Amino acid sequence: MKKIGILFGQEETFPQAFVDRINAKAPKGITAEIAHVEEVIQAQSSGYAVLVDRISQDVPFYRAYLKNAAACGTAVINNPFWWSADEKFFNNVLAEKLNVPVPKTVLLPSKDMPPDTNAKSFRNLKYPLEWEKVIEYLGDFPVYMKPHSGGGWKSVYKINNYNDLFSAYAETGHLVMMLQENIDFEHYFRCYALGRKYVHIMPYEPRNPHHLRYLKETPDYPKGLLPKVEKLVLAINNALGYDFNTVEFAIKDGVPYAIDFCNPAPDAEITSVGEANFEWVVEHSALMAIERAKSQKEGKTNLTWGSFISDAVGK
Repeated sequence: MKKIGILFGQEETFPQAFVDRINAKAPKGITAEIAHVEEVIQAQSSGYAVLVDRISQDVPFYRAYLKNAAACGTAVINNPFWWSADEKFFNNVLAEKLNVPVPKTVLLPSKDMPPDTNAKSFRNLKYPLEWEKVIEYLGDFPVYMKPHSGGGWKSVYKINNYNDLFSAYAETGHLVMMLQENIDFEHYFRCYALGRKYVHIMPYEPRNPHHLRYLKETPDYPKGLLPKVEKLVLAINNALGYDFNTVEFAIKDGVPYAIDFCNPAPDAEITSVGEANFEWVVEHSALMAIERAKSQKEGKTNLTWGSFISDAVGK
C-alpha cells in the first residue's frame, strides 16, 4: 500500500480535506494520512510514496527531513532542493528569459551588515548606490520595496518618494530587498498551478482587506486574456518545476505582468480563498497527489525538476 502524507503547520481546513478527498476516491493500492514524523535516521525511508510539504519554509528540521525522504525515493511536493535554492529575484530573471512580462526590478544589499561581517566584507560593493539612477530605471515613483525571498506580504512597502525609500530601507535590517516598478493595473489574478497542468485563475484585488481580496463576482475581461494568462502560468511552473504554486498577474493595457510567482506553500484555507476556490484546490491537489503516487518508483529519485535545471543538465 502506497501512502500519501501531508506535512503542515497552522493550517486548519485544507490538510484534512486533502486527506479525506484522496481516501474518498479510494484509489487502488493508495491511502492518504496526516504525515507522522518519527526519528529521522539518515538514508532511511520515510515510509511515504508522496509527501506534500506545506511547512518546511518555516521549519528547517522539516526541510532536512524532506531531503532525506526524497533521497530515499519519496516524491516530495514541492522539490525541497529547488525550493531551498529559489527566490523571487531569480524568478524575475528567469521570467525575462522566458519572455514572460515582469516589472522592472533592482536587487538591494541588506541595510545592515549580516552577522560576522564588517566593512571589509563589502569591498567589492559600490558605495553609495546611485539611488537616482535606480529610480530612473524603474520609471519614477511610486515603486514597491519587498524582500527578495519569502512571502506572505511581509515587509512590503509602497514607496512614494525618497523619504519613504530611506525610511523603509532603514527598517529592513538584514533582509535583502528589491525595488520593483509599480504596475498600475486594471485587473489582477491569483492563479493556482498544480502538477504543472491544472490551472485555476482567481479574480483578486490585493488592495482590499485580506478577507475581501478573492472576488466573488467575475469582471468582464478582454477577449483572449484568460487563455494567455493560463499559458504563462504553465510556462513559469514548467521552468521552475513547482507542482504546487500560485502565480499573481497584474494586467495593464492588456499585458499580464507576473508579479509574484514563488509561492510553493500558498494559502489554501477555506476562510481565505472561499468555498469555490477551496473545492477546486482540494480536488485537484488530490488528483495530482494520486497521479504522483501511481508513478512513484521505489529506489528511484521521484522529484520534479524544472526545465531550467533539466535543460542545463542535459547539455
